[in-house]
Amino acid sequence: MSHSASSATGAHNIAPESMTSRDYYADSYAHFGIHEEMLKDTVRTGSYKAAIMNNPHLFKGKTVLDVGCGTGILSMFAAKAGASHVVGIDMSNIIDQAQKIVEANGFSGTITLVKGKLEEAVLPIQQFDIIISEWMGYFLLYESMLDTVLLARDKYLKPDGLIFPDHASMFLAAIEDEEYKEEKINFWDNVYGFDYSCIKDIALREPLVDTVELKSVVTDPCVIKTIDLRTAKKEDLTFTAPFSLLATRNDYVHAFLAWFDVSFECTHSKVKFSTGPHAKYTHWKQTVFYTPGNAIPVSTEDKITGEISVAPNARNNRDLDIRISWETPLGEKEVIDYKMS
Repeated sequence: MSHSASSATGAHNIAPESMTSRDYYADSYAHFGIHEEMLKDTVRTGSYKAAIMNNPHLFKGKTVLDVGCGTGILSMFAAKAGASHVVGIDMSNIIDQAQKIVEANGFSGTITLVKGKLEEAVLPIQQFDIIISEWMGYFLLYESMLDTVLLARDKYLKPDGLIFPDHASMFLAAIEDEEYKEEKINFWDNVYGFDYSCIKDIALREPLVDTVELKSVVTDPCVIKTIDLRTAKKEDLTFTAPFSLLATRNDYVHAFLAWFDVSFECTHSKVKFSTGPHAKYTHWKQTVFYTPGNAIPVSTEDKITGEISVAPNARNNRDLDIRISWETPLGEKEVIDYKMS
């Protein structure tokens, strides 16, 4: 998980120290372990710090809204960069700790924290110069808070206001991953001599969030989606995109691999980070989509072409339905429906 305002309701008025595991399940972002992982993700937190702190001219005397503020780290960066007032909002109980953190660091005069859902909350300021948010989920959009950020933009951002970050791009490539596919998928063919293959189909349809070594990537990457947060609409998060993956060597393909890049285009000194296999580790890792059946043989300059469709699940819009259809260099066609839940 990668952002802090996505908890379910139900554990709101319980002091964190007296919460049970059931309360934490209802409010997973109250648990400090998740925030520890995000704060220690130096690519994530360091990029936000650089984008905000190295551009004080954009923040000086400005009002800032931090959507899904979590422990308040981005709010404090903004206050330190010279913002006149920062409002942080989060629906998780972690905001009780954020309040203590803000006070302990001497920002209680500059930062106001609001507990609740952005859709329902009453904010002390009606128009903001800048919106900051760390909204990205696995595969960028899984459990993401992007629709909340777009809502905040439409409701609270001044016409010429800035959004940090303001651009994101999603990429797809193909990988060789025989060993792990054997371990994760083909394992079900024979479990202590028994046929468990009915589970294989279920396992195959669940994308795997994991780190993949760059040497496993056997094609050039292809951009499947770019999002400009200044103009994007909620409907844009349901999309179908074509892809063409050019093989860079002779090998076998066992899976597709997705990742995303994020950039702060409005900053004087551009700040950008990637969650791809070529980049430094982030807690988002990459997302692996295993292909059914045998490996796909590819030779240098071969192409795997196809399309990918992404949509929020109809029953639970935090989950994602992803369909990938493709044609191999030998003309074989395949389509599979994945679900991130």
